[in-house]
Parts: sequence; C-alpha cells; structure tokens
Amino acid sequence: MRDNHTSVSVSVSVIGLGLMGQALAKAFLTAGHTTTVWNRSADKADRLVADGAALAATPADAVAASDLVVVCVSTYDVVHDVIGSLGDALRGKTVVNLTSGSSEQARRTAAWAEKHGVRYLDGAIMITPPGIGADTSVLFYAGDRTVFDTYEPVLKPLGGGTTYLGTDHGKPALFDVSLLGLMWGALNSFLHGVAVVETGGVKAGDFLPWAHMWLDAIKMFTADYAAQIDAGDERFPADDATLETHLGALRHLVEESEALGVDTELPRYSEALMESVIARGYGGNSYASVVKAFRRPAR
Repeated sequence: MRDNHTSVSVSVSVIGLGLMGQALAKAFLTAGHTTTVWNRSADKADRLVADGAALAATPADAVAASDLVVVCVSTYDVVHDVIGSLGDALRGKTVVNLTSGSSEQARRTAAWAEKHGVRYLDGAIMITPPGIGADTSVLFYAGDRTVFDTYEPVLKPLGGGTTYLGTDHGKPALFDVSLLGLMWGALNSFLHGVAVVETGGVKAGDFLPWAHMWLDAIKMFTADYAAQIDAGDERFPADDATLETHLGALRHLVEESEALGVDTELPRYSEALMESVIARGYGGNSYASVVKAFRRPAR
C-alpha cells in the first residue's frame, strides 16, 4: 500500500465481484495491494485480472492467498455458503464483511467467526460503486478495535470516511438501514412535492433550488430535535412550533394533494403519526416528540 500510514503492500482477497465487489478490488489494486479475487461467475474478474489481480479458482484458494479477506456478496446466507465451510482455512485470518444485512445477522456472523478463530469486522458501505475511493465516501466498521486499527490503512483507499463505530458488530447495519431510510423518506417527499408543483406548471428543475434550501433548514431542525431526544427528559420544548401547529400545516398538504389529484398516502401517514402522539398528550411539544410513535407504535 502507498499512503501516509505505510509503504508496505498488503495482500488482500476480495470474495464477490458484483459491481461493488469489483469497485472494492479495483481500489485495492490502485492502492498498490497484491489483490486476489474470486466470484462464482469467473468472467466478472476479467477486467480486474487485466489490471493485475490474481483469480482464485475456489474460495479456499482466495482465503489462502491473503491475510485480509474482504467479502461483499448479496446476502449473509451467501457469506456462510461461500466461506462457512472452510473451517481451519480461515483460522487466524481477518475477514471484513461488507455484505448488506441486519444487525442480528452481523452479530451472529461475528459469533461464528470468534468460534472459528477468525478476526472479524462487519461493515456497511454508504455509497454506490462509482463512489468507492472518493474522499467523501463513508464506510462504517465495527468489531475489535485492535483489528480495525491494524487494517484501517488498508481499508482507507475504499473511502475517506472510514469510520469505526465500536465493538458491537451490529452497529454498521443499524446505521446503514437508518440512513437509507432517511434517504428514501427525503426522496419520496421531494418527488411528492414535484408532483404537487407540477400541477401549477412548475418543472422539477425549477423546484429543485427551493427544495435544497429547505433541506438545509431541515438540518437545523434535526440538530435541535436530536439534542432534545438525547436530553432524555421528554419535555420536547416547542421552540419553533408545536406539534399541533405542524399538524394543521400538514392537513393543508393533504387537502391540496387530494384536490389536485396527487396521491395522499405519504402525507396521510405523517398525519396519522402526529395525531397518535397528540392523543398521548404531546400536542404542545415539538416535532421531536414524534419519536415516541416510532419507539412504541400504536397497535
């Protein structure tokens, strides 16, 4: 590897060569690492081999080739199908699993790794394949701190935002799904807004700068609400607007959408959330109090 931390080339094996796995392997090659790759469909390795990677015939060969094994496949079931039967071949190796899944799957896989003498980090990639290697790309890792510190310089070329979340192997999955949920919620709300303004002859591109401006304002709201939630006293002071005020404004969106023939399911879901929390006595509190609906949903 060639970076500020070390000038030593480390051997890395990448198991799984979907678009993300190919991007990971390419980043290791670019960083100067000896890189071995394996995939069920060997033809996916052709370009990487042309760039200098070695193609392993079997997962066992890939594991034998390197001390660090990076796994990025479709599911945790595939992880166990591919490397779960390798037994002592994995003992003493370090496995970094960047497969998407649940926190419970990550913790179970960590327990399996410990049982088999495998040093294990679980991770989550918060970027699409073209973003691998960018300084702004974020990858989360969790597991033994010593293992992370040992291999952080090797993992750094995958993205500048290499972030250690602690010893709980499930945390990267929790951050992954939560941040994706935030993305989908924001995108759905943006697209719903586009559908509304389109009825007035406004193009999405003309709406976009105002959407960006409002998203910046929302950042300030979330900072205030996070502080209120972390305070733990559940007073949720309405420094900006009460939940009842929010509900009144939201009902305008529901009514406008319905009148314009725009689907109302998304705003009606938010309406139902607010109503449920107000019914519990939080109408005069801030919007942060809606977190109670997610913690203990009404049955």
